[in-house]
Amino acid sequence: MIRFVPRERTPLWLTVAVSIGAGVAALLLTVIPLALSGAPVLRAFGLMAQGAAGSGFALAETLTRATPLIFTGLAAAVAFRARLWNIGAEGQLYAGALAAVALGSGAIAAPAYVLLPLVLLGAALAGAALLLVPVLFKTRFGADEVVVTLLLNFVVLLVVQMMLEGPMKDEMALGWPQSAPLLDEATLPRLFAGLRLHAGLVLAVVAAGLLHVFIGRTVWGLRLRAVGENARAARYAGIPVGASMALVGLLSGGLAGLAGACEVAGLKGYLTADLSPGFGYAGIVVATLANLSPLGVVPAAIFVAGVFVGADSMSRAIGVSNYLADLVVSFALLSVLVGGLVTRFRIVRVRREPV
Repeated sequence: MIRFVPRERTPLWLTVAVSIGAGVAALLLTVIPLALSGAPVLRAFGLMAQGAAGSGFALAETLTRATPLIFTGLAAAVAFRARLWNIGAEGQLYAGALAAVALGSGAIAAPAYVLLPLVLLGAALAGAALLLVPVLFKTRFGADEVVVTLLLNFVVLLVVQMMLEGPMKDEMALGWPQSAPLLDEATLPRLFAGLRLHAGLVLAVVAAGLLHVFIGRTVWGLRLRAVGENARAARYAGIPVGASMALVGLLSGGLAGLAGACEVAGLKGYLTADLSPGFGYAGIVVATLANLSPLGVVPAAIFVAGVFVGADSMSRAIGVSNYLADLVVSFALLSVLVGGLVTRFRIVRVRREPV
Protein backbone atom coordinates (compact mmCIF):
# COMPACT_ATOMS: atom_id res chain seq x y z
CA MET A 1 0.00 0.00 0.00
CA ILE A 2 1.32 3.48 -0.94
CA ARG A 3 0.73 6.62 1.10
CA PHE A 4 1.63 10.28 0.50
CA VAL A 5 3.24 11.80 3.58
CA PRO A 6 3.69 15.60 3.69
CA ARG A 7 7.31 16.74 3.71
CA GLU A 8 8.47 18.96 6.55
CA ARG A 9 11.09 20.51 4.26
CA THR A 10 11.70 20.15 0.53
CA PRO A 11 15.39 19.81 -0.44
CA LEU A 12 16.65 22.43 -2.90
CA TRP A 13 18.03 19.77 -5.24
CA LEU A 14 14.59 18.16 -5.49
CA THR A 15 12.91 21.45 -6.36
CA VAL A 16 15.48 22.14 -9.07
CA ALA A 17 15.23 18.57 -10.38
CA VAL A 18 11.43 18.80 -10.66
CA SER A 19 11.64 22.09 -12.60
CA ILE A 20 14.25 20.70 -15.00
CA GLY A 21 12.36 17.43 -15.31
CA ALA A 22 9.18 19.34 -16.19
CA GLY A 23 10.96 21.03 -19.10
CA VAL A 24 12.39 17.74 -20.34
CA ALA A 25 9.03 15.98 -19.98
CA ALA A 26 7.32 18.77 -21.93
CA LEU A 27 9.74 18.34 -24.82
CA LEU A 28 9.31 14.57 -24.79
CA LEU A 29 5.53 14.85 -24.79
CA THR A 30 5.74 17.20 -27.76
CA VAL A 31 7.22 14.33 -29.78
CA ILE A 32 3.72 12.82 -30.04
CA PRO A 33 1.99 15.65 -31.96
CA LEU A 34 5.15 16.22 -34.03
CA ALA A 35 5.24 12.56 -35.07
CA LEU A 36 1.50 12.52 -35.81
CA SER A 37 1.89 15.54 -38.08
CA GLY A 38 4.56 13.75 -40.07
CA ALA A 39 7.30 16.24 -39.20
CA PRO A 40 10.91 15.05 -38.78
CA VAL A 41 11.11 15.03 -34.98
CA LEU A 42 14.87 15.19 -34.49
CA ARG A 43 15.29 17.87 -37.14
CA ALA A 44 12.44 19.89 -35.61
CA PHE A 45 14.08 19.90 -32.17
CA GLY A 46 17.45 20.67 -33.74
CA LEU A 47 15.97 23.66 -35.55
CA MET A 48 14.30 24.84 -32.35
CA ALA A 49 17.60 24.71 -30.45
CA GLN A 50 19.43 26.42 -33.29
CA GLY A 51 16.78 29.13 -33.58
CA ALA A 52 16.88 29.80 -29.83
CA ALA A 53 20.63 29.70 -29.15
CA GLY A 54 22.44 28.64 -32.31
CA SER A 55 24.11 32.00 -32.85
CA GLY A 56 24.75 35.27 -31.09
CA PHE A 57 21.79 36.82 -32.86
CA ALA A 58 19.50 33.93 -31.89
CA LEU A 59 20.60 34.05 -28.25
CA ALA A 60 20.08 37.81 -28.17
CA GLU A 61 16.54 37.38 -29.52
CA THR A 62 15.82 34.76 -26.85
CA LEU A 63 17.09 37.03 -24.06
CA THR A 64 15.11 39.95 -25.51
CA ARG A 65 11.95 37.81 -25.41
CA ALA A 66 12.85 36.65 -21.89
CA THR A 67 13.12 40.18 -20.46
CA PRO A 68 9.36 40.90 -20.05
CA LEU A 69 8.82 37.28 -18.98
CA ILE A 70 11.27 37.75 -16.10
CA PHE A 71 9.34 40.80 -14.89
CA THR A 72 5.90 39.17 -15.19
CA GLY A 73 7.27 35.93 -13.71
CA LEU A 74 8.55 37.86 -10.70
CA ALA A 75 5.20 39.64 -10.44
CA ALA A 76 3.38 36.31 -10.28
CA ALA A 77 5.95 34.72 -7.95
CA VAL A 78 5.82 37.41 -5.26
CA ALA A 79 2.01 37.58 -5.39
CA PHE A 80 1.50 33.82 -5.28
CA ARG A 81 3.93 33.56 -2.33
CA ALA A 82 1.41 35.59 -0.33
CA ARG A 83 -1.60 33.73 -1.76
CA LEU A 84 -2.57 36.79 -3.79
CA TRP A 85 -3.67 35.24 -7.07
CA ASN A 86 -2.71 38.00 -9.46
CA ILE A 87 -3.95 37.04 -12.94
CA GLY A 88 -3.80 40.64 -14.07
CA ALA A 89 -0.12 41.06 -14.99
CA GLU A 90 -1.16 41.53 -18.62
CA GLY A 91 -3.25 44.57 -17.75
CA GLN A 92 -0.59 45.90 -15.38
CA LEU A 93 1.97 45.55 -18.18
CA TYR A 94 -0.18 47.68 -20.47
CA ALA A 95 -0.78 50.21 -17.68
CA GLY A 96 2.98 50.53 -17.24
CA ALA A 97 3.51 50.92 -20.98
CA LEU A 98 0.78 53.58 -21.14
CA ALA A 99 2.39 55.54 -18.30
CA ALA A 100 5.83 55.23 -19.92
CA VAL A 101 4.54 56.71 -23.18
CA ALA A 102 2.62 59.47 -21.40
CA LEU A 103 5.76 60.58 -19.57
CA GLY A 104 8.41 59.87 -22.17
CA SER A 105 6.95 61.04 -25.46
CA GLY A 106 7.41 64.77 -24.91
CA ALA A 107 5.36 65.73 -21.86
CA ILE A 108 8.57 66.24 -19.86
CA ALA A 109 11.80 67.71 -21.21
CA ALA A 110 14.75 66.44 -19.21
CA PRO A 111 18.11 64.76 -19.73
CA ALA A 112 18.24 60.97 -20.00
CA TYR A 113 19.53 60.44 -16.44
CA VAL A 114 16.37 62.17 -15.16
CA LEU A 115 13.73 61.23 -17.74
CA LEU A 116 14.48 57.51 -18.05
CA PRO A 117 14.26 56.77 -14.29
CA LEU A 118 11.11 58.89 -14.18
CA VAL A 119 9.56 56.86 -16.99
CA LEU A 120 10.41 53.56 -15.28
CA LEU A 121 9.13 54.80 -11.92
CA GLY A 122 5.90 56.05 -13.47
CA ALA A 123 5.35 52.70 -15.20
CA ALA A 124 5.95 50.79 -11.95
CA LEU A 125 3.52 53.04 -10.05
CA ALA A 126 0.86 52.63 -12.75
CA GLY A 127 1.08 48.84 -12.57
CA ALA A 128 1.10 48.93 -8.77
CA ALA A 129 -1.93 51.22 -8.60
CA LEU A 130 -3.88 48.91 -10.89
CA LEU A 131 -3.27 45.91 -8.61
CA LEU A 132 -4.02 47.82 -5.41
CA VAL A 133 -7.69 47.94 -6.44
CA PRO A 134 -8.17 44.13 -6.33
CA VAL A 135 -6.05 43.98 -3.15
CA LEU A 136 -8.38 46.49 -1.49
CA PHE A 137 -11.44 44.58 -2.64
CA LYS A 138 -9.95 41.35 -1.32
CA THR A 139 -8.89 42.61 2.10
CA ARG A 140 -11.90 44.86 2.77
CA PHE A 141 -14.78 43.11 1.05
CA GLY A 142 -13.55 39.55 0.49
CA ALA A 143 -13.77 39.84 -3.30
CA ASP A 144 -12.14 37.16 -5.45
CA GLU A 145 -8.96 38.73 -6.81
CA VAL A 146 -8.76 36.17 -9.63
CA VAL A 147 -11.96 37.52 -11.17
CA VAL A 148 -11.16 41.19 -10.51
CA THR A 149 -7.60 41.08 -11.89
CA LEU A 150 -8.68 39.05 -14.91
CA LEU A 151 -11.49 41.45 -15.80
CA LEU A 152 -9.19 44.46 -15.34
CA ASN A 153 -6.99 43.07 -18.12
CA PHE A 154 -9.79 43.68 -20.62
CA VAL A 155 -10.66 47.06 -19.13
CA VAL A 156 -7.07 48.29 -19.44
CA LEU A 157 -6.75 47.02 -23.00
CA LEU A 158 -9.91 48.91 -23.96
CA VAL A 159 -8.50 52.05 -22.34
CA VAL A 160 -5.26 51.60 -24.30
CA GLN A 161 -7.19 51.25 -27.57
CA MET A 162 -9.24 54.33 -26.73
CA MET A 163 -6.11 56.37 -26.01
CA LEU A 164 -4.39 55.20 -29.19
CA GLU A 165 -7.44 56.17 -31.22
CA GLY A 166 -7.72 59.49 -29.41
CA PRO A 167 -5.42 61.71 -27.33
CA MET A 168 -2.23 59.63 -27.68
CA LYS A 169 -2.55 58.74 -31.37
CA ASP A 170 0.44 59.50 -33.57
CA GLU A 171 -1.06 61.31 -36.55
CA MET A 172 2.11 60.72 -38.56
CA ALA A 173 1.77 56.92 -38.32
CA LEU A 174 -0.10 55.15 -41.11
CA GLY A 175 -2.13 51.99 -40.68
CA TRP A 176 -2.44 50.42 -37.21
CA PRO A 177 -2.95 53.07 -34.48
CA GLN A 178 0.10 53.73 -32.34
CA SER A 179 1.28 56.28 -29.84
CA ALA A 180 3.79 59.02 -30.43
CA PRO A 181 7.36 57.67 -30.18
CA LEU A 182 9.39 58.06 -27.02
CA LEU A 183 12.12 60.65 -26.89
CA ASP A 184 15.68 59.36 -27.21
CA GLU A 185 16.26 60.42 -23.60
CA ALA A 186 13.48 58.05 -22.48
CA THR A 187 14.75 54.91 -24.22
CA LEU A 188 16.82 52.12 -22.73
CA PRO A 189 20.25 51.68 -24.33
CA ARG A 190 21.07 48.60 -26.42
CA LEU A 191 23.60 46.25 -24.89
CA PHE A 192 25.24 45.31 -28.20
CA ALA A 193 25.38 47.16 -31.49
CA GLY A 194 23.19 45.65 -34.21
CA LEU A 195 21.11 43.59 -31.77
CA ARG A 196 17.75 44.29 -30.14
CA LEU A 197 18.89 43.21 -26.67
CA HIS A 198 18.58 46.18 -24.32
CA ALA A 199 19.35 47.22 -20.75
CA GLY A 200 15.93 46.02 -19.60
CA LEU A 201 17.47 42.55 -19.25
CA VAL A 202 19.96 43.89 -16.71
CA LEU A 203 17.13 45.57 -14.78
CA ALA A 204 15.14 42.33 -14.79
CA VAL A 205 18.03 40.23 -13.45
CA VAL A 206 18.80 42.85 -10.78
CA ALA A 207 15.11 42.88 -9.80
CA ALA A 208 15.20 39.08 -9.41
CA GLY A 209 18.23 39.31 -7.11
CA LEU A 210 16.73 42.11 -5.01
CA LEU A 211 13.41 40.28 -4.68
CA HIS A 212 15.25 37.11 -3.57
CA VAL A 213 17.00 39.08 -0.82
CA PHE A 214 13.78 40.87 0.15
CA ILE A 215 11.76 37.67 0.55
CA GLY A 216 14.46 35.63 2.25
CA ARG A 217 16.40 38.19 4.32
CA THR A 218 14.04 40.95 5.48
CA VAL A 219 11.32 41.28 8.11
CA TRP A 220 8.76 42.25 5.48
CA GLY A 221 9.72 39.21 3.46
CA LEU A 222 9.15 37.03 6.52
CA ARG A 223 5.73 38.61 7.01
CA LEU A 224 4.92 38.00 3.35
CA ARG A 225 5.80 34.32 3.68
CA ALA A 226 3.84 34.03 6.93
CA VAL A 227 0.73 35.53 5.36
CA GLY A 228 1.10 33.12 2.46
CA GLU A 229 1.37 30.11 4.75
CA ASN A 230 -1.59 31.01 6.98
CA ALA A 231 -3.15 34.46 7.00
CA ARG A 232 -5.25 33.78 10.12
CA ALA A 233 -2.28 32.58 12.11
CA ALA A 234 -0.22 35.53 10.89
CA ARG A 235 -2.93 37.96 12.02
CA TYR A 236 -3.11 36.22 15.41
CA ALA A 237 0.67 36.60 15.73
CA GLY A 238 0.35 40.36 15.27
CA ILE A 239 1.38 40.62 11.62
CA PRO A 240 -0.48 43.40 9.77
CA VAL A 241 -2.03 41.25 7.06
CA GLY A 242 -3.68 44.14 5.23
CA ALA A 243 -0.46 46.16 5.04
CA SER A 244 1.47 43.06 3.97
CA MET A 245 -0.97 42.36 1.16
CA ALA A 246 -0.79 46.00 0.06
CA LEU A 247 3.01 45.75 -0.11
CA VAL A 248 2.72 42.56 -2.16
CA GLY A 249 0.33 44.35 -4.50
CA LEU A 250 2.78 47.23 -4.91
CA LEU A 251 5.66 44.87 -5.68
CA SER A 252 3.73 42.56 -8.01
CA GLY A 253 1.96 45.28 -9.96
CA GLY A 254 5.11 47.39 -10.12
CA LEU A 255 7.15 44.57 -11.60
CA ALA A 256 4.49 43.90 -14.23
CA GLY A 257 4.39 47.62 -15.02
CA LEU A 258 8.15 47.59 -15.56
CA ALA A 259 7.67 44.83 -18.12
CA GLY A 260 5.52 47.18 -20.17
CA ALA A 261 7.96 50.07 -19.77
CA CYS A 262 10.89 47.94 -20.94
CA GLU A 263 8.98 46.73 -23.99
CA VAL A 264 8.20 50.31 -24.97
CA ALA A 265 11.42 52.03 -23.89
CA GLY A 266 13.78 49.24 -24.83
CA LEU A 267 12.29 47.54 -27.87
CA LYS A 268 9.33 49.14 -29.64
CA GLY A 269 9.82 52.85 -28.98
CA TYR A 270 6.04 53.39 -29.03
CA LEU A 271 2.85 51.76 -27.80
CA THR A 272 0.42 49.65 -29.84
CA ALA A 273 -2.54 47.56 -28.75
CA ASP A 274 -0.65 44.37 -29.64
CA LEU A 275 2.43 45.23 -27.57
CA SER A 276 2.20 41.99 -25.59
CA PRO A 277 1.51 38.55 -27.09
CA GLY A 278 0.47 37.35 -23.63
CA PHE A 279 3.55 38.06 -21.50
CA GLY A 280 1.35 38.55 -18.43
CA TYR A 281 -0.23 35.12 -18.69
CA ALA A 282 3.05 33.42 -19.66
CA GLY A 283 4.58 34.92 -16.52
CA ILE A 284 2.34 32.66 -14.46
CA VAL A 285 3.83 29.63 -16.21
CA VAL A 286 7.34 31.02 -15.64
CA ALA A 287 6.69 31.52 -11.92
CA THR A 288 5.24 28.02 -11.60
CA LEU A 289 8.20 26.44 -13.39
CA ALA A 290 10.49 28.34 -11.01
CA ASN A 291 8.53 27.07 -7.99
CA LEU A 292 7.92 30.75 -7.09
CA SER A 293 11.65 31.32 -6.60
CA PRO A 294 12.78 34.80 -7.78
CA LEU A 295 16.18 33.47 -8.83
CA GLY A 296 14.56 30.49 -10.54
CA VAL A 297 12.37 32.84 -12.59
CA VAL A 298 15.37 33.93 -14.68
CA PRO A 299 16.27 30.50 -16.17
CA ALA A 300 12.57 29.58 -16.39
CA ALA A 301 11.88 32.73 -18.42
CA ILE A 302 14.84 32.03 -20.70
CA PHE A 303 13.55 28.48 -21.28
CA VAL A 304 10.04 29.67 -22.16
CA ALA A 305 11.42 32.46 -24.37
CA GLY A 306 13.74 29.98 -26.09
CA VAL A 307 10.79 27.70 -26.85
CA PHE A 308 8.86 30.55 -28.49
CA VAL A 309 11.81 31.94 -30.44
CA GLY A 310 12.97 28.46 -31.49
CA ALA A 311 9.46 27.46 -32.56
CA ASP A 312 9.22 30.52 -34.80
CA SER A 313 12.50 29.58 -36.48
CA MET A 314 11.48 25.94 -36.86
CA SER A 315 8.10 26.93 -38.31
CA ARG A 316 9.76 28.94 -41.07
CA ALA A 317 12.16 26.10 -41.89
CA ILE A 318 9.88 23.05 -42.07
CA GLY A 319 6.36 24.49 -42.08
CA VAL A 320 5.26 23.21 -38.65
CA SER A 321 2.94 25.63 -36.88
CA ASN A 322 4.66 27.78 -34.27
CA TYR A 323 1.69 27.07 -32.00
CA LEU A 324 3.83 24.10 -31.04
CA ALA A 325 5.51 26.49 -28.59
CA ASP A 326 2.22 26.95 -26.73
CA LEU A 327 1.93 23.17 -26.55
CA VAL A 328 5.42 22.82 -25.07
CA VAL A 329 4.71 25.49 -22.45
CA SER A 330 1.37 23.85 -21.58
CA PHE A 331 3.03 20.46 -21.18
CA ALA A 332 5.71 22.07 -19.00
CA LEU A 333 3.06 23.59 -16.74
CA LEU A 334 1.20 20.29 -16.41
CA SER A 335 4.46 18.45 -15.73
CA VAL A 336 5.55 20.83 -12.99
CA LEU A 337 2.11 20.60 -11.36
CA VAL A 338 2.40 16.81 -11.30
CA GLY A 339 5.97 17.13 -10.04
CA GLY A 340 4.65 19.28 -7.21
CA LEU A 341 3.32 16.10 -5.60
CA VAL A 342 6.91 14.89 -5.31
CA THR A 343 8.14 18.13 -3.73
CA ARG A 344 5.25 18.37 -1.26
CA PHE A 345 4.87 14.71 -0.33
CA ARG A 346 7.07 11.68 0.29
CA ILE A 347 5.84 8.43 -1.20
CA VAL A 348 5.92 5.78 1.50
CA ARG A 349 5.17 2.10 1.07
CA VAL A 350 3.11 0.78 3.99
CA ARG A 351 2.88 -2.91 4.65
CA ARG A 352 -0.48 -4.27 5.62
CA GLU A 353 -0.48 -6.12 8.87
CA PRO A 354 -1.91 -9.65 8.64
CA VAL A 355 -5.36 -9.92 10.15
